[in-house]
Formats: sequence, C-alpha cells, structure tokens
Amino acid sequence: GDATGGAELARTGDIPVGGGTIFKERKVVVTQPTEGDFKAFSAVCTHASCLVSTVSDGTINCPCHGSKFSITDAAVEAGPATRPLPAEEISVSGGAIRLG
Repeated sequence: GDATGGAELARTGDIPVGGGTIFKERKVVVTQPTEGDFKAFSAVCTHASCLVSTVSDGTINCPCHGSKFSITDAAVEAGPATRPLPAEEISVSGGAIRLG
C-alpha cells in the first residue's frame, strides 16, 4: 500500500456531527453520524444517477426525485430509490479524511 494514502478530501472538522458534507467533484458524501465516526458513500443516487445535494435531518437527499438515504449506512429512507448508496473507503488520521 501507499503509505501516504490518497489525497486529503476534507478535515474532520469540516464534517458536521449528525450530518455530512458532499464533495461534488469527487462524487462522494462524507457523514459523521456520531462524533468521531466517519462514513463515506457514493454521492450518485442509485435511482437515476443524479448527484445528491444536501444532508439534513439524518438523511442524504437527492434533489431529482426526493430519494433520501441514511447518514449512518446509506440505507434508503425514502424512495423512489430502492438501493442504498454504495460505501466508499476512507481513512481518517491526524484530522485528515482521505479516500481509499
């Protein structure tokens, strides 16, 4: 493996606890469901491949047809999407969040 890991995506302080941040250019959403617990998922909605646009009230929200996904495991909370957002690998160290 590469000792330095991937390029830094965000600082841990950039991700709100109980919410998340969408990185449109990387098509990734990073969430922090509980303090110190970071998750990353594809930001491409499984319904029609729109990019999700907001994270609020515990869900990752797609603007196109109203699909909502849990910030904890990206499970579908509201359709029309039927499949969760795929997980993305991240590593967190020294306050930096990196892909891969």
